[in-house]
Amino acid sequence: MPIPAAALDALRDVLGPRLSTTDADRDAHAGSETFHRAPPPDAVAWPLSTAEVSAVLKICNEHLVPVVGWGAGTSLEGHALAVRGGLTLDLTRMNRVIEVRAGDMLAIVEPGVTREDLNRELRATGLMFPIDPGANATLGGMAATRASGTTAVRYGTMRPNVLALEVVLADGRVIRTGSRAAKASNGYDLTGLIVGSEGTLGIITELTLKLHGQPEDVAAGVCAFATLEDAVGCVAMTMQAGIPMARIEFMDPMAMKAVNLHLGSDYPLLPHLMIEFAGSPDAVRANAAAFGELAAEFAGQGFAWATSLDERNRLWAARHASYWATLKLRPGATGVVTDACVPMTELPGQVAAADADMKAAGIMGDIVGHVGDGNFHTLMLVDPGNADEIAQAKALARRMAERALAVGGTISGEHGIGLGKRGLMEAEHGDAWQVMGAIKRALDPNGILNPGKIVPDA
Repeated sequence: MPIPAAALDALRDVLGPRLSTTDADRDAHAGSETFHRAPPPDAVAWPLSTAEVSAVLKICNEHLVPVVGWGAGTSLEGHALAVRGGLTLDLTRMNRVIEVRAGDMLAIVEPGVTREDLNRELRATGLMFPIDPGANATLGGMAATRASGTTAVRYGTMRPNVLALEVVLADGRVIRTGSRAAKASNGYDLTGLIVGSEGTLGIITELTLKLHGQPEDVAAGVCAFATLEDAVGCVAMTMQAGIPMARIEFMDPMAMKAVNLHLGSDYPLLPHLMIEFAGSPDAVRANAAAFGELAAEFAGQGFAWATSLDERNRLWAARHASYWATLKLRPGATGVVTDACVPMTELPGQVAAADADMKAAGIMGDIVGHVGDGNFHTLMLVDPGNADEIAQAKALARRMAERALAVGGTISGEHGIGLGKRGLMEAEHGDAWQVMGAIKRALDPNGILNPGKIVPDA
């Protein structure tokens, strides 16, 4: 049902012209990076402070208006789509770096600050925030979806890198979770609960983030392999050998073809690993040499190093451009994108099975992955107007998830649940999924926060 007139009037009193019901603003908050679609929200709001977010949620809770948080809009599973209408709360104008405490290696930011914004602010400090999901996402959105990315193999995901949060609950109450201390033993981990909750439990309005030192030396490299199994097997052996990687990424031949066309590069159309080492110069050289020996055991070929910043940026541009480059292989197509994460020993078989599934179905697509932590991604290209094609790709994605569960993995190591994987939550969590629903009802009894996501319907 539309937002009641009384609620709109009350919201305008709080926000003035920063509440919009125009078609252009609503449509700008109805899209998705992938095939997921939903009608536009009934209205869009741009708050500037925690006090405004609190006032907005009090009004929406009173009038039973759904509220969906919005950051950069880069999520892949339809997390921020207003599937039940209501209000989209766009937090991008809350974009201040509030404080950098270099001596404590932490930063306090508003949710609309992007990871690139923060790292620009940190350049003179010798510190960095390393989590890199590939897109220039907002830090609030990254926390809400428990993002990770190419550097997670060294620095972890958002969860261990968020020390504290300020959160507005559905009824407008403002709570703080965590602290600036390095550790705590003092009750339920509410910070960990909110991180990854996809806006279903509260709206994040401030984050205290753990920072890391910029490494003294960095070297990156790329290496091709004859087969997918050789490339992924090399990853598994590298991790078992304890070689400390800053990044280790897999790209299959289709991904390399797309990148070549997109960037004008000339990588051979073979499975590739892109790797990076960071630390002291001596450690970087030693680790690179150890990896080179392992790669040789798996018949790695064409090993090329990139040591200058420009060279490394060109190399990682290939990985970061992969999604958009692959879409160009089928003009007009959209993507059915999925990911899974499995124990390292299971990774080669899981990637090979996903590749075989796509080839057997005749679906164009590719496989890439942050394979150092067992996480791989598939992008299947489909005609957005062809329901049969989309259904077939979704069935393959489900099969990949079910195979991951069968070996003790998870349905998503990075993308999150959103719309796309809610139907798999019971398969992974069993009765614990109902426990998640009980927590949701306790914090949001009227079910206004991002309804239709993560938990079962009340």
